[in-house]
This record gives sequence, C-alpha cells and structure tokens, in this order.
Amino acid sequence: MTAIRHGCAGGLAALRGAGTRFPDPENNGRGRLARMLVDLGPTFVKGGQLLSTRRDLLAPEVCDTLAQLYDRVPAMRHEEAEGAVRRAYRTANALPFAEFDWTPVASGSIACVYRARLHDGRQVAVKVRRPGISERMRADFALLAAGARMMEWMPGMRKVPARRMVTQLGFAVLRQLDLAAEATALAALRGNLTGLRYFRIPEPLREVSGDGVLVMEYVPGLGRFGPGEMTREERRELIRRVLHGVYQMLFLDGLVHCDMHPGNLYLTRSAEVVLLDAGFVVPLESHVKRLFAEFFLNMSMGRGKECAEVVLRSSEHVPPGADLDSFRAGIRDLVASAHRRTAGQFRLAPFATKLFDLQRRSGIAAAPEFVFPLVSLLVLEGMINELDVDVDFQAEAIPTLLTALRR
Repeated sequence: MTAIRHGCAGGLAALRGAGTRFPDPENNGRGRLARMLVDLGPTFVKGGQLLSTRRDLLAPEVCDTLAQLYDRVPAMRHEEAEGAVRRAYRTANALPFAEFDWTPVASGSIACVYRARLHDGRQVAVKVRRPGISERMRADFALLAAGARMMEWMPGMRKVPARRMVTQLGFAVLRQLDLAAEATALAALRGNLTGLRYFRIPEPLREVSGDGVLVMEYVPGLGRFGPGEMTREERRELIRRVLHGVYQMLFLDGLVHCDMHPGNLYLTRSAEVVLLDAGFVVPLESHVKRLFAEFFLNMSMGRGKECAEVVLRSSEHVPPGADLDSFRAGIRDLVASAHRRTAGQFRLAPFATKLFDLQRRSGIAAAPEFVFPLVSLLVLEGMINELDVDVDFQAEAIPTLLTALRR
C-alpha cells in the first residue's frame, strides 16, 4: 500500500532509467522513491543507503537523492525527542545536561543526533533512538524471514541457507537498536585503531548515557567526506588511509564495520578520518576472519587454485559427486579476470555473483558468515570509485594480510 501511495511506477521508472542511463523527464520519480523508502521504514532506508554508494550502477542524480537518507531522514518532532530523553533518565534525579539543543545535527533512520552541554561544561553529541522503532524493524525482518523460507522451497535454491542468512543479517541490523552495544563497539574501535593516527573515533560517555540514549564526545569542525577541492594525490592518500583502516578491521581485529558510507564518515580540518557511528559493527569468528584473509591474499596474488581450495574449506556442504574439477577451473578463471585490477576496473557485486553462481551450480553451500565482510566492502567500493578509480585496492591489502596470516 505504501508503494502504491507513493506511485511505485514512478519510483521504479526512476531506478530503471538510472540503471540504463535514461533520463527522467519529469524529474520526480527519484524524489518519490526516497520518500517511499522513508515511509517503508528503517530497514528499507538502510537498503537505500547501500544503493546510494553504487554510482557505478546507478545514475549520479539517483545516488545523490538516496544519499539524503544518510542523515537527512525527517527528524523526530521536538516532543518525541524530549519524551525519549526524559524516559531514558526517568530513574535519575535529573537530566545530565545543563543545555540541550533540540534541533538535530543529524537525522538517521534509527536515531537522531543532538548537541548538548553537560553540567561539567563538556560539549557532547547525544544520539536518541526513535520511539517505537524496535517493533517496526522486527516486523520487517519477520516478513523477510518468511520470504526466505519460501525461497528455500524453490527449485535450485533449496541448498541456499536463505533463512540463516536473513537471521544473521537481521541480528546485525537489529543490533543497531542497542545503543549500549554501540558504545561498546565505539570503545573497541577506538582501542583497535589507536595506531592509525589519521583515524578518530569519538569517545562514548557511558556514565551519562541512558536507555536508548548514547552520549559521546563532540568532535567540532567536521566536513563532509568526499573529494571536494582535493587534488588527485590528496584523494588517493585519503582513500589509502580508509582502506588501511578497513583492512585492519577485517583481517586483524575481526570487527567488521558494515556501514562506512559518507553519512558516517567525516573529515577534520587536519584531514583526520572521523567515524561517528558504530551501530552496524559485527565481530567475526577467528576461523572466518582467517579464511577471508586467505581468500583475499590469494586473489590479490592471482592464485586461483588456492582461492578455490579456500572456498571449499569454508563451505558448509560439498555434495558427494560434485564436479570439483570444473568448480576449481571456474574459480581460477574468475580470479584471473580480477587479478591486479584497479578500483575502476573491478566490481565486487558481479564478482561475488559469479562466485556464488559457481557454488550454486556445483551444489556447494556457501558459509553465510561471509556476508558481513562482503557488505562492508560493497559499501566501501562505491566511495572508493568516487575518490580514486586508479587505486590498487588489492595491493594495498597485502601488507595487512601478511601480518594477519603470520599471527
């Protein structure tokens, strides 16, 4: 009903036109699409945020429209926000804030962020969860789980662990509702990335946070993350810094940030990369971290045979009688086609699709845990292409990968 009310034909036409680079003469389908995603709820807003990074797949004007979903989702009304804050501290004698600016500085699908001043004079950022959002998101994932159950009954899809994948993804996305868990993730990221002086993570202030309210250090003077007026060399250095931070998370720390889009990344005047949000952060089990590192290193070095063996070792099920020789040959060809490709020459989505298709045709069930590193890199890929299409993202990973595997 929501799609019909917003004119789904116009929204679909906008995407269809974007995907094929046809113009949208009325220039209104994209706006309807963004408004429709907001009305459908935070689960769909998250999907729109991911799509907004894919300027290689969608027209720039569509990506610009969807990018508004990062932090320009319609904010809570003053009464809603104040009510949520007061409920968070209902057992306290008084609010911990001497001043509170009820005009949000950012408005996301799950929470809004405000500026405030504590009684000791510190300036802070206050993240306030939207009332009733938990029930709505859980209902969305119940529908997705029902769809996954139906998918597993379809011919050719019965060995795909769709329900488990939806369950894992749902757990990670719904975890964003837990602002206490986000505070823990922020603290972990701060500790892990201490050695990278160009990365900055705001400090969570748990002693003054409440239920559904996360108080953290306020970082002043932030600018949007993007090419702006940077030179080519400055853009290249910036994307190398982000890549090294992400590779450390993936291959050394095993703490995957799946939401590193420009709505969560900012720059200080001294070119520090500031990561403000840690809601969609997923820990990787050690064996998954190692297998993913092995695959990425072998792909970076063009070792298709070794990549095939990593995929087989990481799979949940290899059926008796599977044509493993054909499967290995397919992986070798796929890796050869991707070896030493720069960011502008490589697309992760088609690569992953071909990889999963090889597994599906051979009856080899992929491990669902690999979805999180892939989501992290998919979000990052669109941003890399906007900044520097010539960066050799595979070669940049090799030092971190060798360190990880030596451990």
